[in-house]
Amino acid sequence: MPRRTGYAVLAVLAAVVILVSTAIFIGVGGDKGGTDENARGTRGSAAPASAGSWVGTWSTSAAAAEPNTLRGFSGMSIRNVVHTSIGGTGARIQLSNFYSTRPLTITHASMALAAAPSNPTAAAGTMRRLTFDNRPWVTIPPGGATTSDPVRLTLPDAADLLVTTYTPQASGSVTYHPHARQTSYLARGDRTEDTAGAAYTEQSPYWRYLTAVDVWSKEAQGAVAVLGDSITDGITSTAGANHRWTDFLAERLRTEPGAPRFGVLNQGISGNRVLSDGTQFPPNNPSALSRFDRDVLSRTGVKAVIIELGVNDILRIPHVTDPTKIVSGLKRLAEQAHARGLRVIGSTVTPFYGHRGYTPLLDAVREQINTQIRAGKVFDEVVDFDKALRDPISPLRLRPTYDSGDHLHPSDEGYRAMARVLDLQDLRGSAAATL
Repeated sequence: MPRRTGYAVLAVLAAVVILVSTAIFIGVGGDKGGTDENARGTRGSAAPASAGSWVGTWSTSAAAAEPNTLRGFSGMSIRNVVHTSIGGTGARIQLSNFYSTRPLTITHASMALAAAPSNPTAAAGTMRRLTFDNRPWVTIPPGGATTSDPVRLTLPDAADLLVTTYTPQASGSVTYHPHARQTSYLARGDRTEDTAGAAYTEQSPYWRYLTAVDVWSKEAQGAVAVLGDSITDGITSTAGANHRWTDFLAERLRTEPGAPRFGVLNQGISGNRVLSDGTQFPPNNPSALSRFDRDVLSRTGVKAVIIELGVNDILRIPHVTDPTKIVSGLKRLAEQAHARGLRVIGSTVTPFYGHRGYTPLLDAVREQINTQIRAGKVFDEVVDFDKALRDPISPLRLRPTYDSGDHLHPSDEGYRAMARVLDLQDLRGSAAATL
């Protein structure tokens, strides 16, 4: 072979190697367990060219349009504080404009590790500017969502992450999650890449616009999405302590020998029902059936689903007093998951004796639902939260040490008990063919 031709062949082979190495990284956005139709690949900010996959480490559900925000937060920097479940060597985020009728233009966005838990100050050397299709700005259409380009950033397990966005102009109602149980921050002006937190003088109990964080990981095997109501939302857990039951589950998955290496994605919405949407359009607090695709199937790397729902269909007006309707809705959720090859673990409905909404009739509905769930005809596996939380002396009520005080929602110790009772091996394997 002539020397010139040999050099040309070697050059072509080298180019192919580079392309393949890059494809290993950029070709896995969305992953097998759940595809994110809004994720535009992973172009842009220097992504590691090594074997691995994208996996969800944190997420929340867009729950409603924030009241009194018709002009959005123009001229403000919003610094969301979120807690990762698993770490990685790169990250990307999803932003949602689901509840606005106007385009949302974000001209500056960043990500950094928090210097201390629940603190708006960034850890030294971790501030990263975010881009979208290699641009520093993005316009999200009404009802839409977008995913950022990835950035190189070493994220530890169980770390607080700061995700900041700046919007210079009025953008319509803010898409938010109202029961974050976490303090986030706001600052006037574009303070997106401020490493110091001094400008972030306004505190907020909400998450705004941000709905997901994915990490690039060589160790993660996938993620488990948890679809639920206020009990999964952790509405009575200690604020800022990450004591939702899903946080305790993430801790078990990180620390117990033989546990699957899964991220945990909390898709709980307080007051959520299986069957009925909330008011307005698009509906605030959309039903589990209407949001399943958005909040579970579209999440990155989902391999299993846990469903904790049903109590609000019983307790909220109009009461659903036919248990077969609620069970039928739960089965439809399982069928949607099975169509994507996802395993479904479902929970029994927990006690509420002593709650202001309690009646013997409504509790009888709960018991009938639980009988069908325990019979194994609804989900692939059952996690018996009712049994785990109820008082052994008075089984219609929560055990006193597990009761937050309202006789419906668990205390921190109750949330810990919920995570403890789940068989981690139930997260493995494939979906049942039929139920």
